[in-house]
Amino acid sequence: MSEEFVFGWHAVDAVLKKEPERLQQVWIQQGRQDRRVRQITEGLDQLGVQWQVVHRKELDARVSGAHQGVVAQVSESREWTEDDLYRMLAGRSEPPLLLVLDGVTDPHNLGACMRTADAAGVAAVIVPKDKSATLNPTARKVACGAAETVPFVRVTNLARCLRTLQEQGVWLIGTAGEAEATLYQADFKGPVGLVMGAEGKGMRRLTREHCDHLIQIPMHGLVDSLNVSVATGVCLYEAVRQRQSAG
Repeated sequence: MSEEFVFGWHAVDAVLKKEPERLQQVWIQQGRQDRRVRQITEGLDQLGVQWQVVHRKELDARVSGAHQGVVAQVSESREWTEDDLYRMLAGRSEPPLLLVLDGVTDPHNLGACMRTADAAGVAAVIVPKDKSATLNPTARKVACGAAETVPFVRVTNLARCLRTLQEQGVWLIGTAGEAEATLYQADFKGPVGLVMGAEGKGMRRLTREHCDHLIQIPMHGLVDSLNVSVATGVCLYEAVRQRQSAG
């Protein structure tokens, strides 16, 4: 079975709580003796998972990035398929809120989007298999545990997936700087998929053509665009506001 590393206290704690069967071994930096360390190590002891106190240099050698003093070796997570996604949607009683990321290649942005998606109650995050960041250790660390809670679906053909979602009653709202309608004119109260484009280039042509409605975030300063993770947060929380008021 393939193995991968998860690092950062939030990410490791999320695996411990949500997918403990994936944990194989954990390394903790020397000198850490706070409550967070005790909680993690007590949980590992209960599971019978090996953990070891090591010098920071050993952690630095295992992963690249700010590990915060903890690294876990885990079995590879099971990736959601399109069929998993459609089954989940068919079994829901409430209208879903989905997030579609078209060509977001920076793992930091992907992790930040996952974290916001979790906070906003997103049912699943959908990305294309090509030209997209994966949930590598960096993305998982930035996601602060959301990578273990929000279904992450990589699809071979994004346009085909969008068509299928539309056939299932999902309304696709895409963001584009040149759109005439604004975010605050969109209706997010029903089954909705928010479609966000890549950093800089925006959505690909086929993705744009499959959107039912295009919107833009009003910009009142000199800057003409927002980072994709920031824009995602702005849009998702307008959706949250509308859906709460409707409920």
